[in-house]
Amino acid sequence: MQHTPFASDRKLDVICLGRLAVDLYAQQIGAPLSEVASFAKYLGGSSANIAFGCARLGLKSAMLTRVGNEHNGQFLTAALAAEGCDVGQIKVDPERLTALVMLGLKDKNTFPLIFYRDNCADMALAEEDIDESFIASSKALLITGTHFSTEQVHRSSSLALDYARRNNVRTVLDIDYRPVLWGLTQKSDGETRFIANDSVTAHLQAILPKFDLLVGTEEEFMIAGGGRDIIASLQTVRALSPATLVVKRGPLGCTVIHAEIPKTLDEGFNYRGVQVEVLNVLGAGDAFLSGFLKGWLNNEGDEACCRYANACGALVVSRHACAPAMPTLVELDYFVSNAERLQRPQQDAHLNRLHRVSVPRKTWSEVNVFAFDHRNQFFELAREAGVGEARLPRLKQLLVQAVAQTEQALGLQGKIGVLADDRYGQDALNAATGRGWWVGHAVELPLSNPLEFDHGRAIGSHLLSWPKEHVVKCLVQFHPDDAVEPRLEQEAQIRALYDAVQLSGHELLLEIIPSKDLPQADDTVLRAIKRLYNLGIYPEWWKLEAMSAPQWAAIDRLIAERDPYCRGIVLLGLAAPVEQLAAAFRASRDSKTCRGFMVGRTIFHEPSKLWLQGRIDDAALIQQVRETFEKLIRLWQQSRQAEPIKQVEHTA
Repeated sequence: MQHTPFASDRKLDVICLGRLAVDLYAQQIGAPLSEVASFAKYLGGSSANIAFGCARLGLKSAMLTRVGNEHNGQFLTAALAAEGCDVGQIKVDPERLTALVMLGLKDKNTFPLIFYRDNCADMALAEEDIDESFIASSKALLITGTHFSTEQVHRSSSLALDYARRNNVRTVLDIDYRPVLWGLTQKSDGETRFIANDSVTAHLQAILPKFDLLVGTEEEFMIAGGGRDIIASLQTVRALSPATLVVKRGPLGCTVIHAEIPKTLDEGFNYRGVQVEVLNVLGAGDAFLSGFLKGWLNNEGDEACCRYANACGALVVSRHACAPAMPTLVELDYFVSNAERLQRPQQDAHLNRLHRVSVPRKTWSEVNVFAFDHRNQFFELAREAGVGEARLPRLKQLLVQAVAQTEQALGLQGKIGVLADDRYGQDALNAATGRGWWVGHAVELPLSNPLEFDHGRAIGSHLLSWPKEHVVKCLVQFHPDDAVEPRLEQEAQIRALYDAVQLSGHELLLEIIPSKDLPQADDTVLRAIKRLYNLGIYPEWWKLEAMSAPQWAAIDRLIAERDPYCRGIVLLGLAAPVEQLAAAFRASRDSKTCRGFMVGRTIFHEPSKLWLQGRIDDAALIQQVRETFEKLIRLWQQSRQAEPIKQVEHTA
């Protein structure tokens, strides 16, 4: 491969200019778009998909475009930022809405889609949005063909190109030809991929000399070259541009051409890649280019660039979405190393797990969680007080207020959370969601053994209504020495829940309490966790009882060996006195996996009883809850040899 002379010491690897939209993917595969009942929302738009994919592969990418001043624009900006993409140059358009696309998956060859892009925000990118110093901060600038399709974006994109060439920034064109976006089809026809048009060809040919790398399908090079066949078209493109040409050939892989056009594509440098079972080809080209750029921007050879590109494309065609289907480096390495046996990558459990756990996630170095997911205990408190269950939702909302005040008073942003239920605590969950807290949401039927779920066996359907930030919490009585039949029943239920969260995208916390009817040994909990790992069950979180320092060390070793992606362990309380919990905190001090505590009855029992009896008001309830909760937080942090956090005065 001819190595590209990239400028050194640039802050960014690639800036992607172009489409940024919300993709609504049909969830009913095989249905015509007219009969689809529900959709999944993802980030979309070719340029944005590439920026997303590049960031996920470890490149320093940035997005240059516009979004609307509304929730969809906020969603897209946050989705890119979460992957590490620079979003500082995403402009908020005060007048226009963010673009939207609706997509169906009828069969392996039919993907109806409708673009909602009339006067949308990204097509209003203006010349004043283009900052020369920003363009000059990158090794490369990528623009997609759609952003030359109107006078407005043509001027803006051309200015960006001029700045790039003036500042030694390599330029990339993803031809990205969609006839509907050039006004060549009815607006309802977003599926058609190729219509020959002399005007579009002339328009594209005017900009081809400004690019160092041109990427497209055979049909896209046909529109760029305007020839009677692919070779004639490539020859015309070559006469206009010395750029490296990358022709995407679907299941045949790709062809890379640096200089003279060969007589046939098969005579050029070809890389076939692997064959996989196709679910959805939408977005595969964006994944392909993300992979290619991963190699190209690091000056790797043609074979490496194509290997990454074809592998990324293969993974995305086997999955439902586009951007969220993009692989991480860890995932890509695993797939490339095992590609020959992964013709159905969506069925490989380890690959799916890597896709789930190796993406960027919020880190929790410490979690101080107030647990009030209890249902039976609150019911009994209400009964003893002679009041109805209708009082309990209000009580749990007040507990959320107490946590909010503690967070503010102690500066615990990013280190605090709640664990609640949706029987009495749905309003509390709603109030806790969106604050940046750790939010746990209970699913088990209280005291059920064997395990049952609070809303019946269809747990997967129930999770569809949950916010993605909610962590699924399940308490299960599980002892490795239990009789075979009850143990297998417990394992089957845990497996059903684990499979459900793999599909829903929620994290899982398993609270393991071995049955007290069986003998307890020092390694009982350790063997219970090991058994679940042996079954291929890897919850993000464990919630465990207090243990001795040697037991914590053994748990640490097991998790390091079996699940390095584990988010951590939290200590449960079981209504223990504060002094006993303090001892448990100290015993776990040297643990590398224990992240914090989730304590409930120790904090809420007495204040809740008094409130339900009418003996204290809302302010007193909040004050008493805070006193105990904050005392536990101080004890936790002191056990970690941190500076004690400040004492605060509580006011009614």
